[in-house]
Amino acid sequence: MSTYVVFDGDNDQWAYRYVRGWHANPRIPFQFVDSHDLDNMTSRAQNEDYVKSKLRERMRQSTAVMVLIGNSTKNLFRFVRWELELALSLDLPIIAVNLNESRVQDSLCPPIIRDHCVVHVPFKLKAIEHAIRHWPTEFQHLSRTERAGGARHYGTDQYRSWGL
Repeated sequence: MSTYVVFDGDNDQWAYRYVRGWHANPRIPFQFVDSHDLDNMTSRAQNEDYVKSKLRERMRQSTAVMVLIGNSTKNLFRFVRWELELALSLDLPIIAVNLNESRVQDSLCPPIIRDHCVVHVPFKLKAIEHAIRHWPTEFQHLSRTERAGGARHYGTDQYRSWGL
């Protein structure tokens, strides 16, 4: 199970590094297979068409998409919106990770996913780990009618069980 990560490379790379660091730390039992590790881009990575073709290939090999939502994510169109449109077209489960630690969809959510069946979690290891492990299966088992219900989030009891 690989997870494709979407984020604002200029402002939120710190959060992406945290997630990768949790996985790399042998003392933290965090399982994460990053789709961006599936291949390397060559020196042609400055060409937008080339970059998008490689990103498309990575996403097709993914079982879920995680979008790290910071203050400016909703305003990014060149890649972030394109990646989220692609995820929706591929019917991939999307995990929205709120860097402001909101447990639900808020005003920072990119418009392209606001009305879609996306699970929203705060930027907390336990919440992210649970969503990566469980949301893809939960999403696949939802009917079209249930998916049309829009944004999802975990309840207070679930957060208590994580110690949050």
